[in-house]
Amino acid sequence: MAKSNLGEEPLEGFVVTGIALNEKEAKITVRGVPDKPGVAGFIFSKLAEKNINVDMIIQSSPSEGKNTISFTIAEKDLEEAKKVMEKVKSELSVDEITYEPGIAKVSIVGAGMQSHPGVAAKMFKSLGEAGINIDMISTSEIKISCAIRREDGEKAVKVIHRAFELEKGGERN
Repeated sequence: MAKSNLGEEPLEGFVVTGIALNEKEAKITVRGVPDKPGVAGFIFSKLAEKNINVDMIIQSSPSEGKNTISFTIAEKDLEEAKKVMEKVKSELSVDEITYEPGIAKVSIVGAGMQSHPGVAAKMFKSLGEAGINIDMISTSEIKISCAIRREDGEKAVKVIHRAFELEKGGERN
């Protein structure tokens, strides 16, 4: 049973089976994307045509008929993605595209995360207390991932290990 340092009840029956770190990602942000059906499909289809896999995706709520889409890709694909995105920019008339190499993704994995309140809070709080800023968040039933600066990657893993009382190999104490 994991004990919470946040004042919640223990996370009974919850098992974090591991922590993963990928330090070879880049983030692309597209601002001023027209808020129309099919636009996201168009953007990501163009990337797929060049065999560029997209990982985390965040789309903002529309404002004045436009929104912002940010996503991560493998850093090795960044130069090719820039070529694709410049074509997308001219075809869609987006306002701005920014490219940010040096992104890491730290993830915790385990069964039943959605049915255990406080798991995400514990991860986010531990990162925040360590001075690690979270740039993007992605969740599923079995995984919570955070995009952070690459230089914070190893520190994030150590902080999360401590927060969830894990051994180096991902096993529980």
